[in-house]
Amino acid sequence: MKIGIVLMNLGGPTHEDNVRDFLYNLFSDEDIIKMGGGRMQNLFAKIIAKYRAPNVAEDYKEINGCPKGCTGNRHCLNRQNKVVSSCCSPINGLTERQRRALEKHFKNRLPDANINVYTCMRYWLPFADQTMEDMAEDGVTHAVLMPLYPQFSWTTTGSSFRDWETVRKEKYGDEAPWKEYHVKNYHLNEDYLKSLNDRIDESLEEMDEETRNKTHFIFSAHGTPLLEVRSGDPYTQEIKETMEAVMARREVKNSYWLSYQSRVGPQKWTQPNTEELVRRHLDYGIRNFLMIPIAFVTDHIETLYELEVELVEEMEEEGFQFENYKVMAGINDHPSYIKALADEALKRLSDVIGDDAGEQDGDIRENAATV
Repeated sequence: MKIGIVLMNLGGPTHEDNVRDFLYNLFSDEDIIKMGGGRMQNLFAKIIAKYRAPNVAEDYKEINGCPKGCTGNRHCLNRQNKVVSSCCSPINGLTERQRRALEKHFKNRLPDANINVYTCMRYWLPFADQTMEDMAEDGVTHAVLMPLYPQFSWTTTGSSFRDWETVRKEKYGDEAPWKEYHVKNYHLNEDYLKSLNDRIDESLEEMDEETRNKTHFIFSAHGTPLLEVRSGDPYTQEIKETMEAVMARREVKNSYWLSYQSRVGPQKWTQPNTEELVRRHLDYGIRNFLMIPIAFVTDHIETLYELEVELVEEMEEEGFQFENYKVMAGINDHPSYIKALADEALKRLSDVIGDDAGEQDGDIRENAATV
């Protein structure tokens, strides 16, 4: 038995020349923009990608994730061509760190098991077909699809699953060369919650006691159209459950709120908007904030640019002043988060792990009993 764990993430452009292609892939996704696919959606995606690409490229240059050379997956064109890019999304290198950390975790935890970890990006390299070719070459017999989205949404996890299934059927027909298992969500996994609280604590430790005591928590999640919420998408509810679970495990309860960022298009989105919520607090005289990216487990443009740079610049341009404004570091390859990913994968594999793996890892059977 050869097991493949597939980490699914958004991906991001790796060079200024492919920002436009990345945006096209994003806006042509009918799970993101509800236009029914087809020619009209493709035309819309081409227009919006062409219009937005120059400004988006400048944003990525400001947070370039690989200033000294490629840190991404082996399929990255920068790595293959030995190019040092000035416009690479940090999500690429950080997802590769998560992949390597998870593979190392499995080697230490189950040294006799044959487990490889792969990356599959939704909107940039490596795409699903490349990942499947790697898995087929390695002889994978059992695959666990592990989204790097703890909360389920049809626009993220659902889109990745749909794309994977479409590509797999095109390549292999109805009979996949491996048995597949899906991790739908893990928003209340204890180790995932611990990694969030550890990152919060790390941020607070950098403040003096007086600042800590008057710091307000703003949990910021990627917004979603209200149409999705009304259609039954569980994402918003699961975000709230994660936030409350995090705060329930904290001894000191700072004031906290939930907000949503990154809205696009004319549709009504989940409220309150992060920028508007911060502005409202500033109007009330609140000047100390810890921004907690609750739905982002890998730092990228939404955390490193929208929260750390853009929001601050906009508030200061409006004449507001902060006493202390800090964005929590992303979970990224935090050991507890890596353990959470491993545990969730092993739960799905509980019917095939067998006695040998059970002897190597005493908590597998305990995990399996909870499935």
